[in-house]
Amino acid sequence: MGKYFGTDGFRGEANVSLTAEHAYKIGRFLGWYYGRDKKARFVMGKDTRLSGDMLESALTSGLTASGADVYLLHVTTTPSVAYLVKREGFDCGIMISASHNPFYDNGIKLVNCRGQKMEASVEDQIEAYIDGEGGELPLAAREAIGRSIEYPEGKALYVDYLKSIPESPVRQREIALDCSNGSASDLAGQVFAACGIPAEILFCEPDGVNINRDCGSTHISRLQEYVKEHGLDAGFAYDGDADRCLAVDEKGHLVDGDLILFICGKYLDGLGRLPGHTIVTTVMSNMGLYKACERDGLHTEQTAVGDKYVCENMNANGYALGGEQSGHVIFREFATTGDGMLTSLMLLEVMNATGRSLSSLAEEVRIYPQLLKNIRVVNKTEARENPSVQAAVAAVAEKLGENGRILVRESGTEPLIRVMVEAENDDVCLEMVDSVIDVIRNEGLAAE
Repeated sequence: MGKYFGTDGFRGEANVSLTAEHAYKIGRFLGWYYGRDKKARFVMGKDTRLSGDMLESALTSGLTASGADVYLLHVTTTPSVAYLVKREGFDCGIMISASHNPFYDNGIKLVNCRGQKMEASVEDQIEAYIDGEGGELPLAAREAIGRSIEYPEGKALYVDYLKSIPESPVRQREIALDCSNGSASDLAGQVFAACGIPAEILFCEPDGVNINRDCGSTHISRLQEYVKEHGLDAGFAYDGDADRCLAVDEKGHLVDGDLILFICGKYLDGLGRLPGHTIVTTVMSNMGLYKACERDGLHTEQTAVGDKYVCENMNANGYALGGEQSGHVIFREFATTGDGMLTSLMLLEVMNATGRSLSSLAEEVRIYPQLLKNIRVVNKTEARENPSVQAAVAAVAEKLGENGRILVRESGTEPLIRVMVEAENDDVCLEMVDSVIDVIRNEGLAAE
């Protein structure tokens, strides 16, 4: 990862670590980079954060000053930007969002012409320009100056596309959608109405500061209560930019990304639409998912944490389904990135095609208790490679055997070691995690 760009774009507190000046310079570079031999075209959206207007204006100024035309979707979802870049032949897509973070954070996500996350090589060049390396870029003049263009028809194209995806006849399901007071607040109602699926729309009154506040995929308890209280068939919760989805079954139980991958993977495999009978996961997926897949003849591949890496594996190997426990689920047949509303529609398709409830589909996977603890360290590499720590990790792995697993990894953004254990019960998880953390402390590696 670079100085500014991580696995999911440039993210930080607005006007502290991510400023309007940063945004302007990103726009200046991108407008020049893609417009060296033509008139470059960009499509841009944002979520509902207070700072979104500021960053949108700064990016637009930078892009047009470099001679590019920018098509403004305003409040929309990350997957809609990715879809439109590829469908309409834009040079680049930009999404202003900090996903599930609180309102005072924001971010700039870049999408290449294939609708996928921007290459690190381009991000590296942007960082160099932000830091003043390589000199100033030429400004466009006269008729070469770019324009900003209102683009509401882009969102209409995206809604029509999602409407075309479900293949099973629509059944009368009673559902609720938690829009997180974010990007899905307007679009979700349009999408499900277009699909003929009545839905109760919750948390869809953004005010600039309430995005993700006690709602959405990171605070799902209120949706769980609502589904149970109103006797609904299912509920779906999105994050701030609606590129991920978690579900709630009719009993109010959480159906996370791992369960969604199994349910949809098994269904697609039965239709002959799961190449290699394979689902792509990250190392954080629950052991219960792997055991269920093995039992039912499905294969899995693991990547590092981050939907970026899942997508790269899928593209390289031609796989159709992959994702993360957190709800980033990629249906490569239909999308180039995770799409929360698409995930909801696919789950409803499985329910409709099989005639089964969401709880009965999910109960085929036994999710193992999982505990993750972070410990702040002086040096991540030294802590992970310390012989005593490695011996402690090996001892835990031996004790767990086939009935659990341990994963110790470095945080990609903070000076933390993350220790995760899955086992048959919570007590064993706690005992095993603490045994490794105690060794890290005893070896003088902790920064606490």
